[in-house]
Amino acid sequence: MVRRPVAWVVAVLLFAEAVGVAALNWLLSVFVDRQQMSLAGLDAGLMAVSAKVGGVVFGLYFALCGLVALLVAVRDRRPAGLGRVLLVSAAVVHGLLGAFCWGPVGWTAFLFMVLVLGLIVLLLTSYDVPEEPRDRVSSPSAPTTP
Repeated sequence: MVRRPVAWVVAVLLFAEAVGVAALNWLLSVFVDRQQMSLAGLDAGLMAVSAKVGGVVFGLYFALCGLVALLVAVRDRRPAGLGRVLLVSAAVVHGLLGAFCWGPVGWTAFLFMVLVLGLIVLLLTSYDVPEEPRDRVSSPSAPTTP
């Protein structure tokens, strides 16, 4: 089946996104801090610190979702409880980010977000269907009793 490879791909993509989001926010905070940018009179130092904190928190969130996908891939079992909630929330976040980044970032970022959204949804829905046993042993049609 495609369940395990999809889980591996989702895990790798979410870990890459965790690093990418954290690095991007860190870089933006450095730009804000060095150039003393201000938005509507807000303190530049406070904006830089909040960008760093937001990047770390968002990166840890994606890393935790990647860890759930990795556990699904290793165990080959559907996510349950908090893991399932995390993956569903990651799908919602990717849908919202995809809708948001169409205009400012471009259609390639939109397609990437929709691709990750589709893979997360495929991961969640493929484990809902029970897999047929690999070694099907045909049972007799009528049991015999001595």
